[in-house]
Amino acid sequence: MDLIHKRAAAWGLFVIVLTLGSIGIVMVYSASAVVAQAQYHDSAWFLKRQLLYTAIGLAGMSVAWRLHYAKLRLATLPLLALTCVSLGLVLLPHIGREAGGARRWLALAGPLNFQPAELAKLAIILYLANFLANRGERTREFGAGLLPPFIVLAALAVPVIKQPDLGSALVLVLITFVLLFIGGARLRHLAAAGAFAACAVVAVIMHAGYRAHRLLAFLDPWKDPRGTGFHIIQSLLAFGSGGVFGLGLGHSRQKFFYLPERHTDFIFSIIGEELGLIGTAAVIVLFAMVAVSAYRIASRTPDRYGALLTAGLVTMIVGQALLNIGVVSGLLPITGVPLPFISFGGSSLVLSYIAVGILLNISQYAHPDDRLVERPQARDRAGRARPHRSRE
Repeated sequence: MDLIHKRAAAWGLFVIVLTLGSIGIVMVYSASAVVAQAQYHDSAWFLKRQLLYTAIGLAGMSVAWRLHYAKLRLATLPLLALTCVSLGLVLLPHIGREAGGARRWLALAGPLNFQPAELAKLAIILYLANFLANRGERTREFGAGLLPPFIVLAALAVPVIKQPDLGSALVLVLITFVLLFIGGARLRHLAAAGAFAACAVVAVIMHAGYRAHRLLAFLDPWKDPRGTGFHIIQSLLAFGSGGVFGLGLGHSRQKFFYLPERHTDFIFSIIGEELGLIGTAAVIVLFAMVAVSAYRIASRTPDRYGALLTAGLVTMIVGQALLNIGVVSGLLPITGVPLPFISFGGSSLVLSYIAVGILLNISQYAHPDDRLVERPQARDRAGRARPHRSRE
């Protein structure tokens, strides 16, 4: 099948992502200026680093945009191996950098740090897209279709949980199950695996006392308003103070050392306080537009690998955004998941831009018809078309 160069979907997604990134730069400065001045005597300390990470991310996006997505299949296993090694190194004393009681970063040159858990998200997407594209109908078999992906998931998720970083581990699980579902796995196999995964998550939560306390705080934050319920209560106060139109850009009260992680995991709360319901709704709409743009790219992609890769990348971006918004609004228990393109951070921001670069490249090789591309029907050894079978 000939691949046709197409730019329409690419430029729409490009503008949406730049808009989100611009909102992130403005809000990081607004949310962090007070704490930056107190800690570093420079109100723009976090802003400067956010601009640096954005420049690196845009450079990575530009490279990924120009690299044909089919060539990524060759980098799948090396990237997976590099990720596993990085996740192991970050747990070693004197190698992994510890902050806030967690060991999640590898120190790079100067002020730059690298978080291997973010690379793990991209690595598992590339692996699953390649694996499922190669397996085809065998994805319906539990042993041949599901067991290898779950082994890889465990190899990545276990060291991430050890850091500890349950939020990133949950994102890895979400990506895996979404891609397996899209790839054609049987629903009963996924249901059984999902039940096992849910039991494992509960066991991890109960094993660490602070995670169990967070879960209880999610159910009733006012039971311990100065302890485990402090984060979510302060976040809800920020949303309530903002109302419909907000207090105005830069006029947040919660950023004055009331709301923890104001410029990272809880930056959406500051958006709600300063820009109100209108500002938060605009951000949600932008992420919805990212999802719609990615769906259009996937529906026009002429090969199974490109469609699966697109699905995995948009799940990483939009799924992570939904988790973050659910946490800060009190709909989900607290987990350390940043808001893509908006939260302060290096690895997450750079990897998100690279993921968009891959999406933009895929969009350039789309079917000329705007309707859904019909995938080639599976055939048996004699060349006869196989009848459609239920996922059940």
